Amino acid sequence: MVLTIDRRSLVLGGSLGLGAMFFPAGRGLAAVLEGRGFTHSVASGEPGTDSMLLWTRYVGASDDAFVRLDVEVALDPEFAKVVAGGTFRTGAFRDWTAKVTVDGLKSGTVYWYRFVAPDGTKSPVGRTKTLPEGKTNRFGLAVFSCSNLPNGWFNAYGHAAQRGDLDLWLHVGDYIYEYDNARAKPIEGRRVEPDNEIIAIADYRLRYACYRADPDLQKLHQVAPMVALWDDHESANDSWEGGAQNHQPATEGDWNPRRAAAMQVYREWMPVSDEPWKAYPLGALGTLYRTESRLLARTRQADIGAAYKASNPDAALAAFRDGAWQDPAATMLGTTQESWLSHQLKANAQTSAWQLIGMGTILGRTVMPAQAVDWLRAGSSEGTINNFRNSIRAAKAGLPMWMDRWDGYPAGRSRLLKAAQVADADLVMLSGDSHNAWAYALTEGGKPAGVEFAGQAVTSNGMEGSCGADPRIVAQGFVAANPELKWADTSRRGYMMIEVTPQRVTGEWQFLKTITERNTELSGTHRMQVERGRRVFAS
Repeated sequence: MVLTIDRRSLVLGGSLGLGAMFFPAGRGLAAVLEGRGFTHSVASGEPGTDSMLLWTRYVGASDDAFVRLDVEVALDPEFAKVVAGGTFRTGAFRDWTAKVTVDGLKSGTVYWYRFVAPDGTKSPVGRTKTLPEGKTNRFGLAVFSCSNLPNGWFNAYGHAAQRGDLDLWLHVGDYIYEYDNARAKPIEGRRVEPDNEIIAIADYRLRYACYRADPDLQKLHQVAPMVALWDDHESANDSWEGGAQNHQPATEGDWNPRRAAAMQVYREWMPVSDEPWKAYPLGALGTLYRTESRLLARTRQADIGAAYKASNPDAALAAFRDGAWQDPAATMLGTTQESWLSHQLKANAQTSAWQLIGMGTILGRTVMPAQAVDWLRAGSSEGTINNFRNSIRAAKAGLPMWMDRWDGYPAGRSRLLKAAQVADADLVMLSGDSHNAWAYALTEGGKPAGVEFAGQAVTSNGMEGSCGADPRIVAQGFVAANPELKWADTSRRGYMMIEVTPQRVTGEWQFLKTITERNTELSGTHRMQVERGRRVFAS
């Protein structure tokens, strides 16, 4: 059965939980029309060794200024032994979302939780797990990015939610997309609301309500905690502190209200704290870091476009390479976060084995291969062909493909990798954004600085949209043209499974067979690992 998420269902979505739109036999039309109660199941996040943030959404009566929700935490799913709890007030002022941080928990322990409404009704039961302390033999996490709902079904979420070997979800950005349906070109049954591009606070709230109606995403949040960070599409494409590529002040108003709306709604709807960045201890195994590289301090991306249009493009590209591109004031993180991360790496590398940094965009150096135009699909537009040709010309000047990722901020990239080297850290970057799968051995100053597992999209289209050549040829071409790149897949969707042990970190890319229908069957996997102290991939 194919079902469409429409505005009427979202507005009336109430106590059935909007996920039931996909399973109408679950609670029935009457529950939809009631339009009250627990609407989007439960979620957990911001895990600590003795605490956890718990999330739900409860829509009160139309005349309620607020409602008070209680939360119960137990050691069993039947709640025979409730060991902790809390309470929270919510209302329309925060879109009826609720977040409670519960303390006094034990490390490395599975807990079950539920919210209780004033009338005694209870939310779905969630499962979560606190972080370990001390000696730890293994920690498993899944890494997701780029979940464009109109592009396909969230089979990656569904597959991961069925696993029993993962302790934590890490979402490194593009949890939602801001585009309208006309641009998104949704497959059947995957239209989003509102129909327009989201700009105002009500738009962002409705878009999250739509995404969180998906049953696979609801299940993912229900069975394990998530550490989440935003990238650009939670606000607008290629966003930075003062604007975005996909924000036009002349027609869409000042950037700051849109940015504020995007940040507020993200914090309402996601199981996250208001801290801009944070470190999560994984016992003696390592430390996981949540970073912010978009809206708070990122400087505007360097503009390479003018060089392509110059009367002498090669000379203009050389001047750009030696000038604007190298600007030391250009930053992804801002000086405050850079300093924080440097100090954290130095301190934590002395007490924990691995330093794992969750990042919205890729650090690995990537240039366009010289033969890339030959890979394009027959009938490609002149604009696509020119874009590829320009990127090839930039590569000959030693310039990267994308100015929006760390490649576009070489001085900032160097500072981050030098900080890891000074700290003598076993650095593992966990990143997304590109929609394809990549593995990089990062270097700085001619020396190994760490490795990067860069994940493919959950649904967003990758390079296969432009390239008609055999994906194996495309991947081999990228690896040959880029010394830091050790492996790539440029055609499949899914997620990464990361296993951390005292002696090695193993990354396994999980490739879903399809996203055009609900199906969690895999089409294949690829595994790579790094040994402690080596800072390069094992051969």
